[in-house]
Amino acid sequence: MRASRITNSLLISFAVVVIFIYGKNLIIPFVVALIFWFLIKEIRDVLNKIKFIKEKIPNSILNVIGFAAIFLIIGGVVKILTINIQQLSTQLPAYQNNISQITESINTSLNIDIVSSAKELLGEYEYTKLLSGLFSSLTDIFGDAFLIIIYTLFLLLEEPFFSKKIKAIYSKKEDQNEVNLVFKQLDKSIGRYLSLKTLISILTGLLSYFALLTIGLDAPLFWAFLIFLMNYIPTVGSLIATAFPSMFAMLQFGELMPGIWVLIIVGAIQLIIGNFVDPKLTGKSLNVSPLIVLIGLAFWGAIWGIIGMILSVPITVMLIIIFSEFPQTRSVAILLSKDGSFIKNENRN
Repeated sequence: MRASRITNSLLISFAVVVIFIYGKNLIIPFVVALIFWFLIKEIRDVLNKIKFIKEKIPNSILNVIGFAAIFLIIGGVVKILTINIQQLSTQLPAYQNNISQITESINTSLNIDIVSSAKELLGEYEYTKLLSGLFSSLTDIFGDAFLIIIYTLFLLLEEPFFSKKIKAIYSKKEDQNEVNLVFKQLDKSIGRYLSLKTLISILTGLLSYFALLTIGLDAPLFWAFLIFLMNYIPTVGSLIATAFPSMFAMLQFGELMPGIWVLIIVGAIQLIIGNFVDPKLTGKSLNVSPLIVLIGLAFWGAIWGIIGMILSVPITVMLIIIFSEFPQTRSVAILLSKDGSFIKNENRN
C-alpha cells in the first residue's frame, strides 16, 4: 500500500513537471499576473491606511489605480528599454572588435604566456550571441504582456467572489476558516516579500544607474534594469548583475580599467544593500531554507529559464505556506522551511 502511494506520488510529480515544461507559455504569464495581483493588493492596503480613502473610495477604484500605476510604469520602462537595446545592437560590431584590444592590454600589463591562448578562445567566442540571448529573454517576457494583463484583470474581477466560492465548496465553517487562513498567509507573506524586494531592487538599480552613467557605459538604463531584474534572483542574481555590465564595459572601451571600476562600484552597491539594507527591511519575513532556495533556483531555472529563476522564491514561499496548512503535507513544508518555526496551531487539525 505504501509502495503504491509512493509510486502514485512520483507519477503525479512527473506529470506536474511535464505540464510546467510544455505549458510554460500559459503558466508563466499566469504566475507573473498572480504576482502583479499581490502587488496591486499591497498598493490597495497601503492606500486604505489613509482614513479618507478607506471611508470614501471603494476597493474597486483602488484596484484600478494600482493596476494602472503598475502597467503604466511597465509600459514606460519597456519603451525606454527598447531605445536602449537598439542603441546597444548598433554597437555590437564595435564590441566584438574591441576583444583584441583587451587581450593585448592584458598581455602588456601582466606579461603572461597564456594570454595568447586566451585570445584565441575569446576570438572564437561570439559575444554578440551572448548579448542577443539576453535580449531574447527580455523580449519573451515583454511579449507575454497582453496575456499577463488579461490574467491580472480577471484575477481582480474574480477576487470579490472568492469568499462566496469557498463557502459554496466547503459546508463546514472549520474548513472555510482553514482555506481563508491559507489565503491570508499567502497574501501577507508573498505581498510583503514582493513589495520589499521591489523597493530594494529599485534602490539597487537606481544607484547602479548613476554609477554606470558616471563611468560612461552605453545604455546605462538597460544595465540598471538588468540589475533591478537580477536582484530578484537569490545569490546568483547579484553575481550576474555585476558581471554583465563589467564585461561589456571592457568590450565598449577596449580596456580593462572601466570594467574593473564597474565591478568594484556595482559590486559594492550589491554588497552593501544585500548585507545591510535587505536584511534590515525584510527581517525574518521569509523562513525558507537557503539550500531549498538554491535547489529551487536550479529547478525553476532549468524548466523556465531566467524568468523561472526570478519567480523561484515566490513560488517556494507559496508552496511552504500551502503545505504547512494540511496535515498530509506539513512534513514537506517543514523540510522546505529554515527551522519549522512558521508552523502555528499544529493541533488544530
